Amino acid sequence: MSRLPVIVGFGGYNAAGRSSFHHGFRRTVVESLPATERQETLAGLAVMMKLVSVEDGQYLDEERGVLTPADIEARFGETILEGTLVRRIEKRYLDVDAAHWQKNLTVTGEAGKPFSFMTLAKQLPEPLPSDWAVEPLNETEVMVTMYDGCDMKLDSYRPLPVKSAGQLPSGFDPAELYASRFHPRGLQMTIIAATDALRSTGLEWKTIVNHVQPDEIAVFASSAMSQLDENSFGGLMQSRLKGNRVSAKQLALGLNSMPADFINAYILGSVGTTGAITGACASFLYNLQKGTEMITSGRARVVLVGNGEAPVTQECIEGYGAMGALATEDGLRAIEGRDDVDFRRASRPFSQNCGFTLAESAQFFLLMDDELALELGADIHGAVTDVFINADGFKKSISAPGPGNYLTMAKAVHSAMQVVGEASVRSRSFVHAHGSSTPANRVTESELLDRIADAFGIADWPIAAAKAFVGHSLASASADQLASALGTFKYQIVPGIKTIDEVAGDVHQKHLRISNRDLMRSDDPLEVCFINSKGFGGNNASAVVLAPSVVERMLRKRHGEATYNEYAARRETTRAAATAYDLRALKGQLDIIYNFGNDMIDDRELRITTTEIKVPGFDQPLVFRKDDRFGDMID
Repeated sequence: MSRLPVIVGFGGYNAAGRSSFHHGFRRTVVESLPATERQETLAGLAVMMKLVSVEDGQYLDEERGVLTPADIEARFGETILEGTLVRRIEKRYLDVDAAHWQKNLTVTGEAGKPFSFMTLAKQLPEPLPSDWAVEPLNETEVMVTMYDGCDMKLDSYRPLPVKSAGQLPSGFDPAELYASRFHPRGLQMTIIAATDALRSTGLEWKTIVNHVQPDEIAVFASSAMSQLDENSFGGLMQSRLKGNRVSAKQLALGLNSMPADFINAYILGSVGTTGAITGACASFLYNLQKGTEMITSGRARVVLVGNGEAPVTQECIEGYGAMGALATEDGLRAIEGRDDVDFRRASRPFSQNCGFTLAESAQFFLLMDDELALELGADIHGAVTDVFINADGFKKSISAPGPGNYLTMAKAVHSAMQVVGEASVRSRSFVHAHGSSTPANRVTESELLDRIADAFGIADWPIAAAKAFVGHSLASASADQLASALGTFKYQIVPGIKTIDEVAGDVHQKHLRISNRDLMRSDDPLEVCFINSKGFGGNNASAVVLAPSVVERMLRKRHGEATYNEYAARRETTRAAATAYDLRALKGQLDIIYNFGNDMIDDRELRITTTEIKVPGFDQPLVFRKDDRFGDMID
């Protein structure tokens, strides 16, 4: 009997703010929330954005006046909303009106005559060009006479055609939250996001570790673009051309496996299975598939899955822009038919659009098998029963969509029907579409979903598209979708695609419900979500996610009423601890976990026998598994 992978904690940060306790989701449906919850989330964002401070548990403004959440909404509400979600790129990332580059300049003397200039001797190139004559002037300076001229590269600045992105809330800087020296931004975000996910469980990590064997813990995390800022591959590639030296950290910290490595080394102290799977924009679901398979097979009991991606750099913008994949200022101007561009509406899934919008995000989810979750009293936010991955076959264009996504979505719907029944899928499921906001995607993905709905007898299928709010975070994109889906299960609100006025005429929607208004489902609660993701190169993935209400029915049936009631009693303590963390986090106390060099394991202290290994720091030994898989093949 397969173990059920249940989600017992989740957290992270993107353009909507902090994901745990559904605060990021709340930001996307803020218009539809009751006043108390709306104001609570806005107050938390105000602290993140340094608009208010906290002292003795009270919100304060610059004049040291005490503020209530209602006061914060009244005074800073518009600023908070403007400083979150997709928006014009802020200068803390780069100046999109004056992006730095180098311009080639050919210099020659008048009428081919030689010319001279002074410089420092230490700045002379090696070797000297053959047409240069150098005369020392003093101990440090020389006079250079140039006979044939030369080519120079000079600093220059120009506007970027792409000016919007999904950025962390204005004023929020992960580097300030822990000792982040020389860490690339993507890894800074990984540290704080993984911490948020762990803290959200309401369980001490040591408690979880003590209930499992050392190799029953796994981490799967990656970044599709690796790390590309000056502290990683970006600096590595640029340093010599800029006249600088490569550092000892830039290469190592640039690897796309570093999110998983940082989590193991500095947060969990794990010696279990680890991996960094990439599948372009579907990378999170690739890692999620591996994590759920480890749990259902019994090879792991606890798995942390996620991604950290920080692609809001000039190089990424220019690279994707050169492909014609991004929404440009001119493209948006043409769509809206006016000179004044609304960059907050740059990402426009399933409407008239001109490209996707890059974004940064780090999201993590803690999974357990159902038995361990009940034993620990963990709060359960949903379950992932299947993740399907299929390629496109032969391709002409590596970036063009193909048939693989039909296979993943069809298998996902069929799988869900076998678990919860056909009626539940047909009337109480919804889709978190890839919804990249490109002209090709709005046609191909809508046709795909419409055909799948038709084949399985689904009518008026609700479609959500998180990228309308937070942009396209590449590896983390489907993690953004899953975090939003859990919010829908909690509040029974499907976020409307509010960056659009209407659905484009070429979108297939005979069996779909695509709206720019929030869809309220409290009267007929949604039970199943399909997370769909498509990536360059034919990386297609679709996941089946069950609502907590469905998981509860499954656990009552599998484990019995008495066992479930005992679990529910233990869960109250867990929920209280989780709520206490949320209250601290809302007031800026994020309790970042960063154990640099602490509790290191001396491998000489390992105790090895023929049946097990005792690892220092772990209560339970690693017991060797009995392996009968190939016994019938040996005499």
